[in-house]
Amino acid sequence: MPKAAPKTPLPVAHKSGYAAPPKPAKGAFRHKRIAVIATRWNVEIVEALNEGVVKCLKDWGVAPANVKHFHAPGAFELPLAVSALMDSGNFDGVVALGAVIRGDTPHFDFVAGECSRGLREASQIYKTALGFGVLTVNTAEQAFERCKPGKTNKGYEAAAAMLEMIALLDEVGV
Repeated sequence: MPKAAPKTPLPVAHKSGYAAPPKPAKGAFRHKRIAVIATRWNVEIVEALNEGVVKCLKDWGVAPANVKHFHAPGAFELPLAVSALMDSGNFDGVVALGAVIRGDTPHFDFVAGECSRGLREASQIYKTALGFGVLTVNTAEQAFERCKPGKTNKGYEAAAAMLEMIALLDEVGV
């Protein structure tokens, strides 16, 4: 019979319902190598998401010299770009940034769905932590709401999720 896992208390949930992890030990992420890849569409939004990523990486103690920034044409191209970054073996984690805004045609559905699916597949294939910072929204206003400064910036949240997954993968020996 397998041994029961020890019960660990869940972190306290914030207003949004997200139970943030405890603050990492000082220096825990200093040597982690991170790739940030951003799309060239909706640049103002993506730049604001990137500011959230940079803030998070700083808050969590990732050395700036270990962070490399890249660009992909758009969200549809992100899965291939992320796969290449992960396949290189040069990064412990990747944050993908973009903003797909619904329009009057089904283009949104194809781009958003294939981007999400491709990024998930890349993360699973390469067993590399991925921060999903691709906004899929109905309006530009919704996108701007999600990339304001602070810890609720979706770029910040994507980077935090990626770092938390790096820690989890390290813990289980992957």
